Amino acid sequence: MSYLSMFGETLVATLLDILPIALIIAFFQLIVLRRPLNNVGQLMWGFSFVVVGLALFLMGLELALFPLGEEMANQLTTGIDEKSATPWYTFYWTYLFAFAIGMSTTIAEPALIAVAMKADEVSGGTIQAWWLRMAVALGVGIGVAMGTFRIVIGVPLPYFILTGYAVVVLQTWYAPKQIIPLAYDSGGVTTSTVTVPLVAALGLGLASRIPGRDPIVDGFGLIAFASLFPMMTVMGYAQLATWLQSTKSRSDPNLSKPAS
Repeated sequence: MSYLSMFGETLVATLLDILPIALIIAFFQLIVLRRPLNNVGQLMWGFSFVVVGLALFLMGLELALFPLGEEMANQLTTGIDEKSATPWYTFYWTYLFAFAIGMSTTIAEPALIAVAMKADEVSGGTIQAWWLRMAVALGVGIGVAMGTFRIVIGVPLPYFILTGYAVVVLQTWYAPKQIIPLAYDSGGVTTSTVTVPLVAALGLGLASRIPGRDPIVDGFGLIAFASLFPMMTVMGYAQLATWLQSTKSRSDPNLSKPAS
């Protein structure tokens, strides 16, 4: 019964959150555009599925993903001496796990899969969906590992973020122009349904276990790293592909000659 009552409360809260969106859409459709709603029955079914699905998803976060991330952080930091500083290099398993969880969750991210498929379609296969997903996943893995390292050593978050964005700005000047918007969007699609719960829970659990860390400041900082580093890796992927292509063209002059 406790699960049923929790689902009921979550369902009502989700409905109240989504209702303003539905009202705004209905207002513009009926009052501003003065057009009737087509397939009202289908729309109501879809709206119901969205509300129920979001309620179940939020319950899953509370019951499974957040506790799982905190438990993983607790187990990875077992044996920490809270009275004395623990050397940063003793957390190597934590860094490795953070990299693995960041990369694996990003590969499974539905939003990234959709963006990669559309980029492959629009570019005519020039930007391959799988390699784009791997580039973004590599960036998230590196970012989450770097974020856990920052939590362990206690360096303020702005130092890492400002340095990272300085690298992004520098890459923007030299990266192929057609990849820049996609690289910037890649930093947003990674912080979605699969990645955020586990990464946030890992950061919160790790920050709460290490003495002198603030879970609010240090724990949620991992999400910033997960958004920042994919921009670097996607532009780096494009720069590497361009360099390899130019190297191949120089080594084989026939590739650069137009067909007669």
